Amino acid sequence: MKSFSRTAHLMALSLAVALCSAGCHNNPGATNADTQNMSQDPADANLAPASDTTTDTSQAATPAAQTSNASYESTPEDTGEQPVAQAPQPPPALPEYSQPPCPGDGYLWTPGYWNYEATGYFWVPGVWTHAPYMGALWTPPYWGFNRGVYVLFPGHWGSHIGFYGGINYGYGYTGLGYHGGYWNAGHFDYNRTVNNVNTTVIHNVYNYKIVNTTTNITRVSYNGGAGGINVRPRPVEIAAVREPRAPRMATQIQHVEAARADHTQFVAVNHGRPATPAAERPLEADRDVHPEVRPVPHAEAAPRAAARPEARRPAHPEERRPQ
Repeated sequence: MKSFSRTAHLMALSLAVALCSAGCHNNPGATNADTQNMSQDPADANLAPASDTTTDTSQAATPAAQTSNASYESTPEDTGEQPVAQAPQPPPALPEYSQPPCPGDGYLWTPGYWNYEATGYFWVPGVWTHAPYMGALWTPPYWGFNRGVYVLFPGHWGSHIGFYGGINYGYGYTGLGYHGGYWNAGHFDYNRTVNNVNTTVIHNVYNYKIVNTTTNITRVSYNGGAGGINVRPRPVEIAAVREPRAPRMATQIQHVEAARADHTQFVAVNHGRPATPAAERPLEADRDVHPEVRPVPHAEAAPRAAARPEARRPAHPEERRPQ
């Protein structure tokens, strides 16, 4: 009887091992990132180390939509960029839209935003953009209040995410850092909870649920001034300003010009609901784009109003690249 019981036990154990082995090998869609128990968001690595800064953080706010009548003035020191456009009134609320599928490995989501010319605000569609170099991350543009007007900082590429006004653009851009993915061993790993990713095409994925402590109900699209996001740069964003960075690529500037040429993208026509909120076709990267250490510009008077602020301003040396 004991022999029979022992034999039955061994047979049951062998069957269990076989079933487990079969289950493990017959699930090709599973990845380590899918199954691991992550207690911390791996995309936190997108923020720069801030141990070397002594900036006072007592007035730093949480990253999502905190609004007030405070008139915090955004300056070039916040981003390391000079503004490229100005407007007398703040931009409209951010429209809601769906993200197109990610086209492949190495493409990063660059969120849509409002741009401006003399005839008013126009929407630049969100678009997947191939990273110009391995490890590149996109710090989005943002509108900030400065000396009674609103100015647009154009965005840039760098190893860490800089300050973008605390604007919650969605799809991983919560207002602080980027939580849509991170660079891992030469590939970009995508967070499926905030990105539209087809796992039959892209296998380097993971799941991490982002918890926002506040919600941008009004979808505010600017920093400072009356009703704007009341968020100042944090030490991790200030540290990113001192790192090597690259300006917008020529393909990104052309993307802006294409939106400017489409009258349906102007708020005077679409009333805040652009005909093309997101582009289906991705942008490719410029060749030979490399990050460089660039001096942080000092605050200057807001640029004069122009019919086409981006097209008429003197070309900055960092934007003179072959087409």
